[in-house]
Amino acid sequence: MGELHICSFLVTVANQGISLGLVQQFLGMPNPPKWVFAACRDPKGQRAQNLAFSHSNLVIISLEVSNPATIKVAAARIEDHLGCSGLNVLINNVGIAKPNSLDNEMLENMTQIYTTNMVGPLLLRQAFLPLLKKAAQGSPGSVLSCSKAAIINMSSSAGFTEEVYLWDYGQVFSSRCSKAALNMLTKCQSLGYQEHSVLCVALHPGWVQTDMGAQSALWPLVTVDTSMRGMLKVLSSLSEKETRTFLD
Repeated sequence: MGELHICSFLVTVANQGISLGLVQQFLGMPNPPKWVFAACRDPKGQRAQNLAFSHSNLVIISLEVSNPATIKVAAARIEDHLGCSGLNVLINNVGIAKPNSLDNEMLENMTQIYTTNMVGPLLLRQAFLPLLKKAAQGSPGSVLSCSKAAIINMSSSAGFTEEVYLWDYGQVFSSRCSKAALNMLTKCQSLGYQEHSVLCVALHPGWVQTDMGAQSALWPLVTVDTSMRGMLKVLSSLSEKETRTFLD
């Protein structure tokens, strides 16, 4: 396993759960990034603000992934902070789920979940691709890595098509379909962005002790801290052979 050496990092939904845990892990690194951007709907949330108060390299960004206008404003603000450098890592962790069956699923429900879980990540990466390309161009060598430029999509094994994970315990139909679409989006992005030296990976963080994860727990959950420490190990070891893959 290598060591992460990144100058800038952005994660969405950073005021709670997995994203907040990731922010804390990055800030606690021996050599933390120069810039940690934490995007969330409510930038005045207490937990995020407490971290920002004690870490001058943490910037809280207002962002709603289903609103293209807020994405554009967020990208411009982050570019102002980065100056001539680019964005090394974009971690998209937005996700919602609404339990429902095949027979009862509704257009409004499917539209909301697809917009949040798949279309939002697509719009985000369109907006931040110029900054990711700039980071890749400014990094020496041709080997893909998170230290160069990377898009990390937080997915779920619930989106597997070969083996439908825990179907008997909860269909969560719309969420499963949206995560399967997100996995395909990751593969498409890896093919489309490989010429720009941007690594693209989908990650499943485990069944984690968050507000969402605890709602339907069937067995003891992984703590946020354990999951995020494991994720940092994965991020530090990613290379060209992992791009366009789904990792658990």
